[in-house]
Amino acid sequence: MPTHTRPPVAVQDALPLAVTASEPEEVAAVEFAAPEAGPTRYTLLPSPIGEILLTGDGAALTGLYMRPEAGWERTAADWRRDDGAFAETKRQLAAYFAGELREFSVPLAPSGTPFQLRVWRTLTTIPYGRTTSYGEIAARLGRPTASRAVGMANGRNPISIIVPCHRVIGANGALTGYGGGLPRKERLLRLERSTARTAAPGSATG
Repeated sequence: MPTHTRPPVAVQDALPLAVTASEPEEVAAVEFAAPEAGPTRYTLLPSPIGEILLTGDGAALTGLYMRPEAGWERTAADWRRDDGAFAETKRQLAAYFAGELREFSVPLAPSGTPFQLRVWRTLTTIPYGRTTSYGEIAARLGRPTASRAVGMANGRNPISIIVPCHRVIGANGALTGYGGGLPRKERLLRLERSTARTAAPGSATG
């Protein structure tokens, strides 16, 4: 399965942002499925932040990538384009970009080490419109000195946006490296913050 890495990027304070705690809007961690065996299915999706590559195993989403993330071009001969298999994911992403959805409900099956999976599950508890730091995530995992390891795991998150690694920023409020590029990270955070001020919590319907 493809993974993406975060290229070295200088710390930038583009918004600036404040690191916000996750209470009182605690979000339950998403339970991940184990990826199923078989050829990877994929589709391409236009979006307000550029073309998105979705990958899946036929039952769950295994990847969401944005150019120029590494992993985008790592398609194999046995990959199968299957636009219909991602209809619900596309619907929810469209609602998210329209500011109408805060919590995704598509099944997820990322591939990673046990530590990476723990970090990614913790990312899913960061509420919409909020941000946190690598150090805070490390502390929540019971490993307060593991900020660097958390940052590396965050950078290898294969399901961008839905597993919201864009909500992790520097302890000083600075935007840090993002696989999809800092302009996209800033745009996602601005979307969520502007929507959070005007909309009630909840998922999109119908």
